[in-house]
Amino acid sequence: MNTALSTDVTTVIPDGASEPIIRVRNLTIRYGENTILKDVSFDVMPGEVFIILGGSGCGKSSIMRQMIGLERPLTGEVFIEGEDMVTAYGKSRDELQKKIGVMYQAGALFGSLTLIENVRLPLDEFTDLPLEAKNLIARMKLSLVGLEAFTNHLPSEISGGMQKRAAIARAMSLDPDILFLDEPSAGLDPITSAGLDALIRRLAGTLGATFVVVTHELASIFAIADRVIMLDKRAKTIVATGTPRELRDHSENPWVRSFFNRQEAPEGIE
Repeated sequence: MNTALSTDVTTVIPDGASEPIIRVRNLTIRYGENTILKDVSFDVMPGEVFIILGGSGCGKSSIMRQMIGLERPLTGEVFIEGEDMVTAYGKSRDELQKKIGVMYQAGALFGSLTLIENVRLPLDEFTDLPLEAKNLIARMKLSLVGLEAFTNHLPSEISGGMQKRAAIARAMSLDPDILFLDEPSAGLDPITSAGLDALIRRLAGTLGATFVVVTHELASIFAIADRVIMLDKRAKTIVATGTPRELRDHSENPWVRSFFNRQEAPEGIE
């Protein structure tokens, strides 16, 4: 039998930040009769590397899909720089989506296109720039992720880690204010994963962009996170908020401490 999960959810505003760049309010996600998350609220501050984490099946990727407008929640609001992604439509929605870039879990590169063509896709869709200018921007983005020498390669001709980097380059093509990364380290070996973590921290520092990262990889969480929220599929909501070290060392929730210390779940919690 499961014990009740205590929560230690607090709002922590990073030094120097004022207004949230993302505000999620009372979000409830349901598929059919299955409620995944209910009444979830949190803020993301400008310039943060903000992590959404939790065990398998807790709704990490689901909540990201709501935030980027791929799905609509049962109830709730997602404000991106003050505009509600849930209700935006038409030209307003297009303008809002230009403010975000997305790297999907598998990279989602088009296998028949070269890297430069993949990175150029958002520019082709949302701008009227001449081809020469779009190619220049795409090369610059590939250079930022260390792939300047691979612009004319197909995705099948590069490694999985390089594909993830190319997907990040594509997410940056329109110079968005916010970058969403879904499980960026999934399927990568520890060395490649550590290199990707270092890239994320470097981009966060040089670009000043906000990163929202969905992951359950502990090493990556400790390497890149400014702040995290932790979801739990039993509580169907946020059970902890803070820095990884705060939650590892001081959380009042035994399940949260076990997660961050990579320990067996406490007795009575399945």
